[in-house]
Amino acid sequence: MSPINPTADQPLKPFQRPRRLRRTATLRKMVRETILTVDDLIYPMFVTEGEGQKVEIASMPGCYRFSLDLLLREIAEVSQLGINAIAIFPVIPEDQKDDTGTESYNPEGLVQETVKAIKKAVPEITVITDVALDPFTTHGHDGLVDENGIILNDPTVEVLVKMALSQAEAGADFVAPSDMMDGRIGAIRKALDTQGYINVGILAYSAKYASAYYGPFRDALDSAPKFGDKKTYQMDAANSKEALKEVELDIAEGADIVMVKPALAYLDIIHQVKINTNLPVAAYNVSGEYAMIKAAAQMGWIDEKKVILETLTSIKRAGADLILTYFAKEVALMLM
Repeated sequence: MSPINPTADQPLKPFQRPRRLRRTATLRKMVRETILTVDDLIYPMFVTEGEGQKVEIASMPGCYRFSLDLLLREIAEVSQLGINAIAIFPVIPEDQKDDTGTESYNPEGLVQETVKAIKKAVPEITVITDVALDPFTTHGHDGLVDENGIILNDPTVEVLVKMALSQAEAGADFVAPSDMMDGRIGAIRKALDTQGYINVGILAYSAKYASAYYGPFRDALDSAPKFGDKKTYQMDAANSKEALKEVELDIAEGADIVMVKPALAYLDIIHQVKINTNLPVAAYNVSGEYAMIKAAAQMGWIDEKKVILETLTSIKRAGADLILTYFAKEVALMLM
């Protein structure tokens, strides 16, 4: 009769064998908990003035500044790949910038004309517009600045409201305030509703951190601040409870989707936001995260496709319902 207790000659064998469910590719697919799909992706795109322009961004290999004519072709292509939404970011010439960002709400400005053209050419795609002043200001900050270099909150919100209204009038499906000024979600929601744009949504950059991962994006738009930094309005990287406070405020003020930015160094924040809200949660896989993968791949140090998919899957696993990523087109092709 076999002994009940194991001996040195008869060690206890495991009762549970999790490896059974990893034995074949088919089994692994059957029990997979997180599945990345093209429906999860939002594609950030850069638009510039002119015609026939497709200029690669040096610090973001594979990403381009498109003039409107070529941007429309690219959007038609990504729509065919199943990408449902794009986020538009403008490259504004220096001679159109000023200290107060007045070009941001020009009804015939680059963003507004781009939105009109997209909705005419590819009406089914969801168009998200950025609401922030840094591409439009000479100083490169997301808000108005006083003589002492202080970012002014409430006067900035007034300009952001004008900007959001002009984008809604042009046909934007969502406006996305990325400035981190206090109270701007409520002010924009009230203005949109008052002007009859009740169906225009707000994707709020609710927990946007003052991150070093934004460098390549600022190269793309030539929008780096000319003095100081953005730490008086973007969040401290050390804080997590504050993120939940910001999200709670944005929801109370009328946000439809809340977002965490960046993504990879803030997976814990994405998770906390997800379990503390019933709204869709977006995450921004930002330019620095993109650039690091591209650089390592160019050096032959990583398997680029596998790392891209693993990275985006980790963001979704953390709780993101939507992912803004410069990899969107590449991933759509991988998932076909």
